[in-house]
Amino acid sequence: MAEATYTIRLDGLEVRMGLGIHEAELAGPQRVLVSVAMTCTYPAVPDDRIEAVVDYDHIREGVLAIAASGHVMLQEVLCERIATLCFADPRVVAVTVRSTKPDIYPDARIGCEITRRRE
Repeated sequence: MAEATYTIRLDGLEVRMGLGIHEAELAGPQRVLVSVAMTCTYPAVPDDRIEAVVDYDHIREGVLAIAASGHVMLQEVLCERIATLCFADPRVVAVTVRSTKPDIYPDARIGCEITRRRE
């Protein structure tokens, strides 16, 4: 069989982290929701074992480590860091990363979404 392509998703991971430029955001951690969609390409339909595919546990742990690593001023930078984490696996050919701050405004969520493709 020819190449097999899948989208691996990590949706709505809630982390507490320093994120933002405003005084209240600089004062302490806030809730941030992170979603990742990785387009992964394999030479064929993978065997039924974790080593044959991109392990989303690694992505989740990496996002948690990024969140714990210190204050990030911009959501754009957070999303880029997560995309870089995903591209550490050469089978990831594209990634969409979304971060959302749900508690900034009472009537809206603030977010950023990026899509990157491997060159």
